[in-house]
Parts: sequence; structure tokens; C-alpha cells
Amino acid sequence: MHRRDLLVGAAAATVIPGLAAAQTAPAPQFHRMMVGAVPVTILHDGFNTRDVAQNFIPNVTPEQIRAAMQAAGAQGTTIQNPYNLTLVQTRAGLVLIDTGFGQGAPAGLGQHRAAMQAAGIDPARIAIVLLTHFHPDHIGGLIAADGSAGFPNAVVKVPEREWAFWTDAGEESRVAEGRRPNFALVRNRFAPYAEKLERFAPGSEVAPGITAIATMGHSPGHVSFLVADGTAQLLVIGDAITTPALFMANPEWFPIFDMDPAQAVASRKALLERAATERMPVIGYHFPFPATGRVERAGTGYRLVAGNA
Repeated sequence: MHRRDLLVGAAAATVIPGLAAAQTAPAPQFHRMMVGAVPVTILHDGFNTRDVAQNFIPNVTPEQIRAAMQAAGAQGTTIQNPYNLTLVQTRAGLVLIDTGFGQGAPAGLGQHRAAMQAAGIDPARIAIVLLTHFHPDHIGGLIAADGSAGFPNAVVKVPEREWAFWTDAGEESRVAEGRRPNFALVRNRFAPYAEKLERFAPGSEVAPGITAIATMGHSPGHVSFLVADGTAQLLVIGDAITTPALFMANPEWFPIFDMDPAQAVASRKALLERAATERMPVIGYHFPFPATGRVERAGTGYRLVAGNA
């Protein structure tokens, strides 16, 4: 990865995509960009850190991980793992993609409400909430601190396959013990929206100019979203691709969070190839803020060239 590709502009500190960086100033809270004439705002929910050489990528060795980190210009094996929500202004109103951690968030996370306030956005103005999948850091913000709907005027739209899995008592009984609490979390977080919940299939236009794209593997029904205005396009990829320096550079690697690794790798490769071929910007939920850039082919993998274009 070339250092010239690491500049992300004045809106954020310069960071190596997906890698830890010293915080020399308060983290930025929101970033605005355009897709054609469609305004898009990226909301920062905070970050935590992780040693990626410790049980994070099960199909490679710690030595391979260290080599990838070194190739990216990093010292050590600790990454900074950010969390970023996407807000799109459509003809149907404001559309929020994923909701962050919400109440009970780990230290340093759950900052999206502050980001909304900084951007002048009232949660009551959100008309549609779209979810890429149901892992805790994506659905946690659905409810307010008192347990009521965090977005009281929103319709919540969910991938039908994801909904079927996480609401199935049989699946709950079969999954590994560590995944079972998420079934209860799903019941809790969606409860206030029982009368305002819609399921969709990949390929559906879920809001004006926003189409769901199948990217299963990270979770059973994971989707990404294509935002389009005329010829201008943007991919909001959720967790189909995380930590660019690791999983763009090596798309066959997979993190422990991928529930179906083989399917996740196939989805990741297809998404990366599409983004590179069509030269469209992407937004990554776990990309360094401002979490956007273009994908380029690089050797046997890909790299993120950070920035709006």
C-alpha cells in the first residue's frame, strides 16, 4: 500500500486504512459527501482497538498477519476498529443505514447520537432505517435509553433471510453458545417496531435510489446497499469488507465474526471486483473515518484509496 493512498483529507486524521493511529485530536463526528445530487452523511459511532494477531483471522498465521501489517506501514499488530453509520437524503426522507451500538455500548463507542446532534439531525426525522445485518453493533441503536423506539417515526426494513434466521427458535438452539445472546438482543431491539417492520429480498429497491445487494456470509442474510443518482453510484458495504489493510489486500482471509467463511469470502471478492471495475466509491462500516474511498486492484488483492472520489 502506497503512503500516497493513505491521505483522507482535512476532515480526519491521516490513518492507515484499518490500522491503529494515535489520536492527536478529538475524533471527527460526521462527514458529508454527495452521490450525484443526493446528500450522504457518515456518522461516527466511535472506535475500539484489537490485536489482530490474537485469534482474529483463523485461516492465516500470526506471522502472515504481521507481514500484512508491515506491508501497510504499521508497527505491531494492533488495529483501530471504527464504527460508522450512513445517512442518505432521499425523496422519501432521511434513510439511516445501521444504527450503531446504542445503550450499553463498550467504552469509546455508542457515539452516533452525538454525531447526529453535531450534524444537526433530529432522530425523529429519520423516515427509514435499513439494516445490513443483525449483529449487536448494527442493531443496538434501534432503541432509546428508556427502551422506546430510538427512531420513533421510522419504518425499519430488514433483509428477509436475516430476519428468518435470528427469529427462529430452532436456529437459536443450534448455534454456538456465544451467539445465543444475540437472539434475545434481536427480540429486544425490534420490539418497539413490531407494527413498522418490513422485510425485503436482495435486489429490492428499499428506498428511492437505494437497492439491496446480496452479500451473505458475514451473517446469514447480510446485504449491502447501492445508492444511485443517475450515473453516480455508491456502495454501502456494511461488514462484507472490514479492515481494508487486511481483508482488501487479502480477500481470502476472514475474521472470526464471519458466520459462513466460504460464503463471506465469495461475497467479498465479488463486491471488491465490482467496486474496482465500476470505479464507484464505497463506505465501510469498519473503515477509518471518514470511511469512504475507491477500490483499486493491487497485486493479488485490492486497496482502498481513501477520499470521496
